[in-house]
Amino acid sequence: MGADDNELARRLRHEGVRVGEIIACRAWRVITPGWVRSGDDRLHSVYMRDYVWHPDEPASGDVRTHGIYSFRDAIRAKYEYTSTTSIDDGPLLFGQIKIWGEVVEHEVGYRSQFGRIVSLDYGDRGLLEKFRKIYRVNQVS
Repeated sequence: MGADDNELARRLRHEGVRVGEIIACRAWRVITPGWVRSGDDRLHSVYMRDYVWHPDEPASGDVRTHGIYSFRDAIRAKYEYTSTTSIDDGPLLFGQIKIWGEVVEHEVGYRSQFGRIVSLDYGDRGLLEKFRKIYRVNQVS
């Protein structure tokens, strides 16, 4: 999302539409130990590496500046994340999140105020097993 998208989100008028939770797709970065960095047992945002998704609290962000990005389908999420990131940055895990609060709908997905991981579905099998236990989620079939 660019600066124009952020400006548009700031100017949007709330339409008063209220819906329940939305299930959407996204990816997370696994920070693995290396020469320059240490690993940890938390999933990180793909682009905002310092943003950590904690197991026992929802992710959150101001939708007028950044928010929690997600996609309507897993194929688009995988395409967007793998086409713009390097494997050298660490492996990616893909799954689903529940989003709520203030939500801005985009052409291919959403930017939400809150999000919580509900499943980890694709990626390295060993990492999936490890992080499913940490986040207490299963794979969605």
